[in-house]
Parts: sequence; structure tokens; C-alpha cells
Amino acid sequence: MEHHNTRHIILASGSPRRRELLASLGLPFEVLVSDADESTPPEWTPEAIVRNLALRKAEAVIPSAGDRIAVIVGSDTIVVIDGMVLGKPVDEQDSARMLNLLQGRTHQVYTGVACIGLAEGRTLVDHRMTSVTMRAMSEDEISAYIATGEPADKAGSYAIQGLGATLVEEIAGCYFNVVGLPLSLLGSMLSGLGISVLNR
Repeated sequence: MEHHNTRHIILASGSPRRRELLASLGLPFEVLVSDADESTPPEWTPEAIVRNLALRKAEAVIPSAGDRIAVIVGSDTIVVIDGMVLGKPVDEQDSARMLNLLQGRTHQVYTGVACIGLAEGRTLVDHRMTSVTMRAMSEDEISAYIATGEPADKAGSYAIQGLGATLVEEIAGCYFNVVGLPLSLLGSMLSGLGISVLNR
């Protein structure tokens, strides 16, 4: 198969975590972010939420992509516990509510990935799920963690790649999925669109 590694990747996400993860693959990319509608119907499953929002984010930057021969990558991450979806907290009280729900228990993190090959007119959408078990935390610990500011813009109010690592006892599944971009999944999806991560 011919590898088109001159092709450009466009990351349709403003997340610095996703930018760092994509950069770790050593492929050239640029970031284009648009304000995609992130509302979802209440009956959607976690899988449907992340897959649809990842696709929506990727599709939203198509007009900005111009005539680039590019693959657009969109991604969306949510935290789920007891069938409840936890997005980003609206304020510190909301962070405390989420962390109280998660502490001492196991929850699921879903990340959807959408890749749109503009040249081929092909779209691939997939997702990964990782189970995360948090240790029990006191109210003081939860307050101290919130005071660091780290939970403010994170789904589920924690960052596994930051201080939040000290709250996590165990994970089952892809670690990078919890950070916000499952790299093994992304690598195989890019490969399906002619961009090889390993074969340069």
C-alpha cells in the first residue's frame, strides 16, 4: 500500500492534552477548532454520545480546511458512573459533586474518535472504553484537589496525567483513552486512511 505521509492531519480539538498526545506520534499536524454543538439527546448511550460528538467536531472544521489533502481528527471524552454521564464541571461545587461520586469506586471513560479523509471522502468513527478505579478520598482531599485548579476543564473533574494520578488506584484498558485520545485506536484508523505511524 502506498503511504501518503506528506498528507496533513488536522486536529479538531482545542485540548492541550490531545495536542500533546498527537504530537507524540511525530506526524505533522495543525489544530483547527470550531464551536460544534455538543448537546445530545438524553436517550443516547455513552458510545453514541462520544462517536457522534467526535464526528460533529471533525465535520465542523471541514469549511476551514480549504483544499488541503488532509485527514481531520475529532475526539470527545466522557466519564460515566451508574449510567450517569459526567462532562466538564460548571464550577467548583460541580467538581466536588463529581469527585464525591467517583471516589472509592470504578467508573468508565469513553472516548470517541472520528477521522475524515478529505481526499477519499471517507469517514471512520470508533471509540474505546477504559475502566478507572479511584481510591477513597476525604472531603479535605477533594477540596485540596479542586483548589489546584486541575479539575476545572476535565470530564469527570480529574486529570489522570496530572495530580489526578494520585487518586487513581487501577485502570483496565487504554491509559491514553482516559487522557483523551486512544493512540492505538487512532493509529489503526489513520492507517486505514493511508497514513502510517510507524512506516515513514
